[in-house]
Amino acid sequence: MDNTNNYGANDIQVLEGLEAVRKRPGMYIGSTSARGLHHLVYEIVDNSIDEAMAGYCDKVEVVINEDNSIEVTDNGRGIPVEKNSKMNKSALEVVMTVLHAGGKFGGSGYKVSGGLHGVGASVVNALSEWLEVEIKRDGKIYQQKYERGKASTELTIIGDSKGTGTKITFKPDCQIFDELGFDIDTLSHRLRELSFLNKGLKIVINDKRINQEIEFLHQGGIVDFVKYLNKNKDVIYDEPVYIFSEKNDTQVEVCLQHNEGYAENIYSFANNINTIEGGTHEAGFKSAMTRVFNDYARKINVLKESNANLAGEDIREGITAIISVKMIDPQFEGQTKTKLGNSEVRGITDGIVNEGLSNFLEENPAIAKKMIEKSFNAARAREAARKARELTRRKSALESTTLPGKLADCSVKDPAMSELYLVEGDSAGGSAKQGRDRRFQAILPLRGKILNVEKARLDRILGNEEIRAMITAIGTGIGEEFNVSKARYHKIIIMTDADVDGSHIRTLLLTFFYRYMKPIVETGYIYIAQPPLYKVKRGKEENYYYNDKDLENATKNLKNYNIQRYKGLGEMNPEQLWETTMNPEGRTVLKVSIDNAMKADEIFTILMGDKVEPRKNFIHDHAKEVRNLDI
Repeated sequence: MDNTNNYGANDIQVLEGLEAVRKRPGMYIGSTSARGLHHLVYEIVDNSIDEAMAGYCDKVEVVINEDNSIEVTDNGRGIPVEKNSKMNKSALEVVMTVLHAGGKFGGSGYKVSGGLHGVGASVVNALSEWLEVEIKRDGKIYQQKYERGKASTELTIIGDSKGTGTKITFKPDCQIFDELGFDIDTLSHRLRELSFLNKGLKIVINDKRINQEIEFLHQGGIVDFVKYLNKNKDVIYDEPVYIFSEKNDTQVEVCLQHNEGYAENIYSFANNINTIEGGTHEAGFKSAMTRVFNDYARKINVLKESNANLAGEDIREGITAIISVKMIDPQFEGQTKTKLGNSEVRGITDGIVNEGLSNFLEENPAIAKKMIEKSFNAARAREAARKARELTRRKSALESTTLPGKLADCSVKDPAMSELYLVEGDSAGGSAKQGRDRRFQAILPLRGKILNVEKARLDRILGNEEIRAMITAIGTGIGEEFNVSKARYHKIIIMTDADVDGSHIRTLLLTFFYRYMKPIVETGYIYIAQPPLYKVKRGKEENYYYNDKDLENATKNLKNYNIQRYKGLGEMNPEQLWETTMNPEGRTVLKVSIDNAMKADEIFTILMGDKVEPRKNFIHDHAKEVRNLDI
């Protein structure tokens, strides 16, 4: 028998301590891209927030130093420094160098905590070129330094201290991360969120690279959060509804406010962690809200016995809500571990919201009437949308007669291989149809600008011919029937002119996809084509350029050449359109992703909503970032 392929105990590789983290960083922080880099900061900040939740800390400061190292300081109790008898090291060194060591594992250190449940500080240490800790505790200042997760100095006393607290400074490791530059806007978003979720906690971020300091302090907590999220929207009642109670060591805090819009924006948190996939706390909130509104509507005789109940989506139309639970042992599940799974939390949240919302409606009949009225209008629109939606439904994928007439479909039936180009205008659509590869590229020309869905309900949206054609071509359905797995194309490419009108059409389409087909964006099916801005002709040689900088570099030393500035796709013949914009071998397409749902909602509201002032301010603030200005 051949023993060369034997698989024995000696073949098992044991990764000691933090070596596992350095070998597989993505398992601990998600990725080694910019997202993972910023996650390091959140892990250290979360430890300070745990001190705040336990009642020992009221200020956290984050500093981005000029060398892109990060300093996080809090005025909590300070990490313990005495010897840990089991490990024969100081408690500090254990916390910084041993995975799953910390005050969050059933000891008396923390009742409620967020973060990675004790792996945070050691993971950051493992992925840092160097890290330095200063502890103020017991009247002394203690210091210890580490390199790539290992202690490089002993724990030493470097001075006396009157207060207490922890300061951690670290430099992410260039051997681990693709990029090392921190973005103040990305960090500020999370720090602002944490300040809303922990009222009375002051959080300061100071970017020494650009000499900018921002302070967050929200005495109103999540009430301020909802007001902040609704600041560019027209609200239907002035003060948000706030509910707070505690049961079985679980605190439930809920705040909600309806606006005149149609989008539902619910953000849920468990121990300050954004549960973007929802979970039991969100389910409890929704079920209580639906029941309370229907009971109230029947009580005041707006809903008669013969009427069907209002649906949950009717009641939640135009709602902005924050659900924040704080508990001893949160269980996270789902694909990205951001879904709360504790079954008991559903009942607790349901009960607390049921009581709080019932009392609010009873005590505020004028506001309750406005809420019920909005829900009824939404229900009527939903019924009209159901009828309109039937027009977009295809009886069978094989019945080409049910596809829109102007769609030039591709011959491949495998969605993973198929692309749909949404093309501005019939002339460009004609060029695209002639220039495409018919096997896998489908073309749908769009006439003019589609409806601005930010200002319309679904029934009106489904009355728009261009939108109906898109929904039918894409195949997922919309509203209650939406099913991302039925998408007929896994690349949907928006191809518009490089001018103001083209940008507007692109924004209208992105607004539609974000508001009504969000999973298609989240799955990564939406792309934006990048047609060239210029053609440079010199003799028989022709070259294309996609921005001013490339053009300038290319023509710096040229003589006797002609530049053509493309205003529209229709100026290109089919061969040129294929070569520059549609050929997978050489084209550039931008993938649309949603890294930050709150920010996306805010920008779509500003750009496409009713209020003019926020839009003017946005244009003023971002004017310098415009790339293709068509004057």
